[in-house]
This record gives sequence, C-alpha cells and structure tokens, in this order.
Amino acid sequence: MSHSAFNKPSWWHSLKPWFSGFDLPLLLAIAWLAGIGLVSMYSAGFDHGTRFVDHGRNMLLALGVMFLVAQLPPQRLMALAIPLYTVGLGLLVATALFGISKKGATRWLNIGIVIQPSELLKIATPLMLAWWFQKREGALRLADFIAAFILLLLPVGLVAKQPDLGTGILIAAAGLYVIFFAGLSWRLILPAFVLGAAGITALIMSEEAICQPEVTWPVLREYQKNRVCTLLDPTKDPLGKGFHIIQGGIAIGSGGITGKGFMKGTQTHLEFIPERTTDFIFAAFGEEFGLAGAMALLAGFSALILRGLLIASSAPTMFSRLMAGAVTMSFFTYVFVNMGMVSGILPVVGVPLPFISYGGTAMVMLGISLGLLMSIAKSRRFNQS
Repeated sequence: MSHSAFNKPSWWHSLKPWFSGFDLPLLLAIAWLAGIGLVSMYSAGFDHGTRFVDHGRNMLLALGVMFLVAQLPPQRLMALAIPLYTVGLGLLVATALFGISKKGATRWLNIGIVIQPSELLKIATPLMLAWWFQKREGALRLADFIAAFILLLLPVGLVAKQPDLGTGILIAAAGLYVIFFAGLSWRLILPAFVLGAAGITALIMSEEAICQPEVTWPVLREYQKNRVCTLLDPTKDPLGKGFHIIQGGIAIGSGGITGKGFMKGTQTHLEFIPERTTDFIFAAFGEEFGLAGAMALLAGFSALILRGLLIASSAPTMFSRLMAGAVTMSFFTYVFVNMGMVSGILPVVGVPLPFISYGGTAMVMLGISLGLLMSIAKSRRFNQS
C-alpha cells in the first residue's frame, strides 16, 4: 500500500506560504484605518443610497487586491514597470484623442468599459522611475536625473491637459519622491522650495489685484484661478465657489474637542457639507468625532507611514527601497492634500482620503499600493531568514 496518502501535506501547509511574511504592524495600521473608514461612512452615508454597503464591498475588493499583489516578488513587479508605463501613456494619448468629456474635462476612455487611465499612472510612473534608477545603481549621473524628470513630465503633462489637477499632483508627487530618494542633490531641491515659498507669498499679498474677473492667469485655466482665489478669500462668494470651504470649516470647528457624537452631525445630515461621502468626508468626521477623533485618525495614518518608511529603509534592493518610499510618501500626500483642502489651507482638488472617502477606483489603487508595500516587506523578511 502506498504511503503517499499519509505524506500528503495538509491544506494549511499548502496555503501557509500565501499568508506567511505579511507585516503585522502594517496590517494593524490598515485594520485601524479601515475600521474608522467604515464607521465614518456609515454615519455620513447611511441615508445616501447604498454608499455604506458599497464602501464595505470596495474595502473587501481592495483587501483581495492587496493579498494578490503581495504574492508577487519585487523582481516580478520590476518586470511590469515598462509594460505598465507604456500602456498607461498609450491610454492617456488615446484619451486625449478619443476620450469621453464630462463637465469640460476629457478624463475617461471607453474600451468596452469606461476607464480613467490617469489612475494607472499613479502606480506605473513611480514603478517606471524606480526601475530606471535600479538599472543605473552605483553610476548615477546628472543626465540620468534629467531623463527621469522627462519620464515624469510625460504623464503629468498629459493628465494636466485633460485637465485633472488633483491626479496630476498625485502622479507628480509619487515620481518626485522616487527621484528624491534616488539621491537628488539638496542644492537642486532648496532653490525650488525657495521659489515656491516666494511665489505663494507674492500670491497672497497681491490677491486683491490678481483675482479680479478681468485678469487672466497664464498656464492655469479659469476654474483653477477661481479655486485659488476662493481659497484666499472664500467669503467673496459664500453661497457659490466659497461654499465648500466655508461649510467644511464650520463643520470641523463645531466638532470641538470630542465632537457632537456618532450620527449627530447637524452640518452633515442637514446636507450643508457638499460631497460628504467623498472628498469632504473629513469635515463630516471632524464634526461628529472632534479633535480627539481627528487625532485617532492621524495616529493611524502616522503609524502606516512610519511603518512604510521602516520597510523602505531596510528593503534589500534599490528598486524596493525607492518603490516602498514613494508609495508610503504618497499616502502622506493624499492625507495632507485632502485634509488641507477641507480645512481651507489648500485649494479644493479632487483628492480622496485613503480608507475613508467613497470611491471604487481609488480603493483598488489603495489595495495595489498596500500590496506593493507588503510584497517588499515579505521580500525583506525572506532575505533576512
């Protein structure tokens, strides 16, 4: 009689490699933020159709995507860099030529299903740049950084042309993080910061003159000019362009230290907060849970970002370090831009708050990003063992 039946491994031993190596601190931070996201969406969206149920479904989808991406070793991910970047650029060009226009923006493409190709570039661009620097490890020259900036400007320019300022900023930030972590000299970074600070100061000081209706701004479109001018003084049009910022500020301020309580936000449920389940959900959260709730949310994001940076710092290859660093700092960008626009310190752009805001595509991209981070964490552990 054969003993093969007795030697056959159990189902758990067959599945164990799929679950081993996951980073526990990172999983705990994800669970904490996902829990807050579900609580927030239930309150903000329980009377908003099927938003809460759909948000829960999107979270499960993101979890599945994260699990699958985490199974791919970084070497396999690196091999996807050129194909994803090339396909992404091709889709952006196709969108410019044949795309679907809504509200003056051409951001969508029908390929049997309607997609927004710019979302793919949020991952494909840093992936491509990390591949580029990995291939030149140990022999980086100024020309390599110039080429990297060209690789970054191609998708950012095409997305800005749509126009989609929010997504363009996110792609640019992810790419710039890769370039910075690759070793870009501070002598090149500091002048850009000084120029930016000087430009913002000049903008604030000359707001009265440059925000007149007859003044045309170079480069920026009219609606983008209106967003900046509304940020500088939202009270000029309190029932129109300034409504979002004013109502967001009222909601957050009225929450106080401990908030009005779960599902007791008057600004939220009397529908004074526009987009309360998507871009402005932090205003609804701040009203109901106050400063204490905001600190708990920020603690979750801080734990996620710190853990991601630790994973990046001990990653075994340059590609892994650059990719983990860029993905982690992209979370910081999302949080800073979303909370900044809701709080009235940044212009209103379409940037969701990870885990909290409603949105299927954004949640899938979140799952891919976390899967990349998990893959790199797993490779680090296997290299150490």
